[in-house]
Amino acid sequence: MKLGSIELHILNDGAYRLDGGAMFGVVPKPMWERVAPADERNRITMSMNALLIRAAAQRILVETGAGDKWTDKRRDIYGFGGTRLLPQLADHGIEPDDIDIVINTHLHFDHCGWNTRIVNGVAVPTFPNATYFVHRGELEHARNPNERDRSTYIPDNFEPMARSGQWQLVQGEHFEVVPGVELIVLPGHTRDMMGVRISSGGQTAMFLSDLVPTTAHLPYAWVMGYDSYPLTTLENKKKWLPLVAREGWLALFCHDAKMPAARLREEEDKIVAEPVVVD
Repeated sequence: MKLGSIELHILNDGAYRLDGGAMFGVVPKPMWERVAPADERNRITMSMNALLIRAAAQRILVETGAGDKWTDKRRDIYGFGGTRLLPQLADHGIEPDDIDIVINTHLHFDHCGWNTRIVNGVAVPTFPNATYFVHRGELEHARNPNERDRSTYIPDNFEPMARSGQWQLVQGEHFEVVPGVELIVLPGHTRDMMGVRISSGGQTAMFLSDLVPTTAHLPYAWVMGYDSYPLTTLENKKKWLPLVAREGWLALFCHDAKMPAARLREEEDKIVAEPVVVD
């Protein structure tokens, strides 16, 4: 897809499963199961979507899925359906060495797993020539997590870039990576999670990350139990979703397998999604 002079492709690292109750917080199961059916272990199936952006002569990868550094126990818990990110990059003629920039909206395991891979028993950056972007506060928290979120931060996903000197740490609420690609802090899921706004030629797309992980989470009150600051998530959904709808931006969802991209519209105090095909 073209946004003015910027080229945009939706990729994914395959499917996985998370507890449906945790994914929908206080929403009762009879309501959320209508849009996200659960398996016998109460898990719903989701996708780990990523973006490949070509802008300002740079090849930019937003999110890196869950990677392949998993024990058999964790594979069973999360039902990983096989990794797909690197083969999909190859389908676009891109090898790991070709990536110039990696953007991690935050450092939960399902967003940064392919940051690194194991070589001779050691985790090393998968994209050796890339600058990796993350918010400074997110990296600081990943290194000092609390009891509630410790299991989702895996040091092998983020410490190798510190050793290789590849981190570019974002500070503040806005940061322009290259012209037309801007990082915007969207707190709620974590304190310093970022979204990505892509603009060119009078067109705009917004990668919402885990502020709105799927189109099923468009209702304001449908907030994940995984969120560290759920009321902040609610505030930011009420701020950003009407803006995306009114401005006609393309909304991009990090975990929606059926509708990774949509146009939003306001309808009787609700936000409704209309699917858009993006290759």
